Amino acid sequence: MRFLERERATLAKLLPDLDPALREMPMMELERPGSPGIRLFRDSGGPGLLVPEIHQGRGATALDALRVQRAIGSRSPSLAVATTMHHFSMATLVGLGGLGDGLEWMLIEGVASTNRIIASGFAEGRSGAGILDPSMTATVTEDGIRINGVKRPCSLARSMDVLTASVTIPREDGQGEELAVALVPAESDGLSVSGFWSSAFLAGAESEQVTLTDVLVPPELVLRTATTSGERLDELQTAGLIWFQMLMTGSYLGAASALVERVLLNDRIPEHDRVRLFLETEAAMATAEGVARRVDAGDLGESALAQALFVRYGVQDAIARVVPRSVELLGGLNFMTSDEVGHLAACANGLSLHPPSRSRMTGPFSAYLADRPLAVA
Repeated sequence: MRFLERERATLAKLLPDLDPALREMPMMELERPGSPGIRLFRDSGGPGLLVPEIHQGRGATALDALRVQRAIGSRSPSLAVATTMHHFSMATLVGLGGLGDGLEWMLIEGVASTNRIIASGFAEGRSGAGILDPSMTATVTEDGIRINGVKRPCSLARSMDVLTASVTIPREDGQGEELAVALVPAESDGLSVSGFWSSAFLAGAESEQVTLTDVLVPPELVLRTATTSGERLDELQTAGLIWFQMLMTGSYLGAASALVERVLLNDRIPEHDRVRLFLETEAAMATAEGVARRVDAGDLGESALAQALFVRYGVQDAIARVVPRSVELLGGLNFMTSDEVGHLAACANGLSLHPPSRSRMTGPFSAYLADRPLAVA
């Protein structure tokens, strides 16, 4: 099977209109602010990728989703990174569907059937915070809850239909507090989007600042968990972090693969150089697929999270080797006559910037290797 053929075949099976549409657009058009990429993703049915078919989604497995993200990343790194945040939010809501009373599935089905884009206001970007640890404050009123807070950067900020946010609110029985997930419509009074991302790299991901000022969320859009942090929800946080690491790994490996593909298609480059790049890139993908297969087997515990992190850092190292070698082999003429090579090289290294950083995980990994529980710094 040819390089990226399996990934693009998976994308064609699940979202048949997306890859042809992306191929027709110049890459740098997809990477600019105001990129049409997110609209193409929406029009292709992408928002329902991880939603079970019984709930009007595409029913993708974790392995499918990983391959889809790599395929998209090879066309537009910005779109892959942005849609990873949507899929991460959807995976969290699907997980909540297993904890709740059925309302969650109605909302999930609504997202899939109408192709709504969900942005993440979860705390995945805060050092030392769990995926669903509250990053915003909430006050309960007769009409629902009022939320205040800021999320930056927030991918999909300008195209989102809904923002997910975790909050702590009083339990309905009056016995302490519980965690809840609020679904905040983008058109809500008090929700505003302002500029934050000033870099030219990944500019098409719409990673801006979202501010909530006294935003009212009605009760039907507040998903209570009946748990507090440290209880059963920890399982959901672990699962969410596994999905986050896995899909981000696939997305950035896609950006690196776009460079490798250019090398493989250039028969003027020596065979041994081409084969070496091919082997290292495919080996990196194989390790990520191992994580996806564990997710599909329902293995979402601490060991799977450790593997997801090990793999993510290992892929970072592989990217750090194959990207500069690809640029070197493509030569100065390619670099000087097109923005694409330099852009892809810069974007592919973005995986190292996502939490948790390897340096902060050194202590927790050392403790884990000594048979202590895995902590995420």
